[in-house]
Amino acid sequence: MAQRTLLLDTNILLYALISPEKLSVELQGQLTQNENEIYFSAVSIWEIAIKASLNRADFNFSPQDIHALALQTGFTELPMHAHHTYAVTHLPWHHRDPFDRLLIAQALALPAYFITSDSQLQPYSELIQLVNLK
Repeated sequence: MAQRTLLLDTNILLYALISPEKLSVELQGQLTQNENEIYFSAVSIWEIAIKASLNRADFNFSPQDIHALALQTGFTELPMHAHHTYAVTHLPWHHRDPFDRLLIAQALALPAYFITSDSQLQPYSELIQLVNLK
């Protein structure tokens, strides 16, 4: 199988680390293949930090713990660079979530397949890989 470069949407990152059984067997396989480069973005850690700061009862993740666990799992951290933001200028407004828009821009800049369960993101690029959750 050919090597693939993948960037995980924030919710996919959380599922991959905390509840991998909610991901398809195929995606679980892609995430564990040594040939694949699996990225998580600093943007996702920022999103997790903001959600954690809201003290929502349904969101009890620590950005520090998720960051450490992602690194321990062997995923590669993708920092946020200014040049990653350039593509946001030209993205149509299919979706207004700034985190998703930045993550898509990063996927386009790498390039990488962006793994998401959000069907609203699919029109952005052929790099958007839509997955179903169990």
